[in-house]
Amino acid sequence: MKNLIKKLEEQITFLQHEISLLSKELYSQQKEIMILKKEIFDFKKTIDELNIGIETNIINEDKKPPHY
Repeated sequence: MKNLIKKLEEQITFLQHEISLLSKELYSQQKEIMILKKEIFDFKKTIDELNIGIETNIINEDKKPPHY
């Protein structure tokens, strides 16, 4: 019986260690995902600003100069 209890305690210790490692890895990945989401948001914002600038230039190029 003592041997069984000792074996169970070892398994519990091992599992606790594994859970701790998984938790740390999950936390690390969540931080990385948040950083990547922010970068994607910033890229989208930059692309939208560039598209607005391009559209503005196209509209301005289509206008006739004031002396026409």
